[in-house]
Amino acid sequence: MKVIGIMSGTSMDGTDLSLCDIQENNGQWTAEIISSKTYPMEEKWRVRLSQLKYQNSSTYARTDVFYGRYLGELVRQFSEEQGVEADLIASHGHTIFHDPEGWLTGQVGDGATLSAVANLPVVSNFRRADVAKGGQGAPLAGKGDELLYAEYDACLNLGGFCNISAKIDGQRSAWDIGPCNIVLNRLARERNLKYDAYGSIASEGQIDFTLLERLNQIDYYHKTGSKSLGREWINKNFWHIVRDFEKTDVADRMKTLVVHISFQIARALDQSFGNNGEGKKVLVTGGGVFNKILMEFITQESDASFVIPEENIVNYKEAQFFALLGAMRIKNQSNIDHHQTGASASQIAGSLDGDFSKIK
Repeated sequence: MKVIGIMSGTSMDGTDLSLCDIQENNGQWTAEIISSKTYPMEEKWRVRLSQLKYQNSSTYARTDVFYGRYLGELVRQFSEEQGVEADLIASHGHTIFHDPEGWLTGQVGDGATLSAVANLPVVSNFRRADVAKGGQGAPLAGKGDELLYAEYDACLNLGGFCNISAKIDGQRSAWDIGPCNIVLNRLARERNLKYDAYGSIASEGQIDFTLLERLNQIDYYHKTGSKSLGREWINKNFWHIVRDFEKTDVADRMKTLVVHISFQIARALDQSFGNNGEGKKVLVTGGGVFNKILMEFITQESDASFVIPEENIVNYKEAQFFALLGAMRIKNQSNIDHHQTGASASQIAGSLDGDFSKIK
């Protein structure tokens, strides 16, 4: 089937749409990306979504519906611009709350509204079933890595947060390492920029070792097993440390955060494989790949071999994965592995909206 995967990440730079040709043959899945596009996040949506957790229930409910309508309009625009037709939409939605220890994860972008506007069946709400079973509900990329990119020892995504899935003793594990573009972009706004293009701000700076030490001491990094992060964690556990150094030049803070992120990635690889990843092949995707300074420090900190795929995979691997997870949901196959999320059981996850009668 042909599935449009929709992904809007925590970095809030845009909404990714990717039309994928999903095939299954005797349990072997493929997901070829046919056409993709990123629609930049309008400022009104960036502000509304980032502040929604502080609003009342009526505003939350309205935003859920309005954002679902917006996504439906994007699908129609995408289909017309690209000259493509799809059988199904698989939408991640935009995460507003993520507190798995409190049994809570919430993504807006109402599936019923999205289906009605796009006139296509929709699979959405992928995370909640896993959280209900005691899992982290994130990251969900491990299942896609296992099925589509099994030739790599680990897959690293440099998005709003950096997350990893790795084959450890024959079993794939997945977890969030720490914040990435979401904090780098926040610093870039001090220079009225949406992001630090190619790491140009970081390249000007010097490492503040006091700030670096405080960041590396954050408790989360010392937790083992399944774990995940949300925007609220940054405000509670991370950003107040950076604010303590607000008189430090922004370039120095940017360089220090880049070094911190790189160190934690190397640490995660060392925890996974030992020997700091030596002899391991790691696929790297996500917007952070284009940050040359970040990639330089990552390669310096670790002995692993880092592979950057074609740009289509770099930019749209997560949208590709949700297209795959949506197709697996329609086929009633498990699309969330509890070994990767820490849940008590694996799940056939995703809420269904619309007419599925035409899907084979």
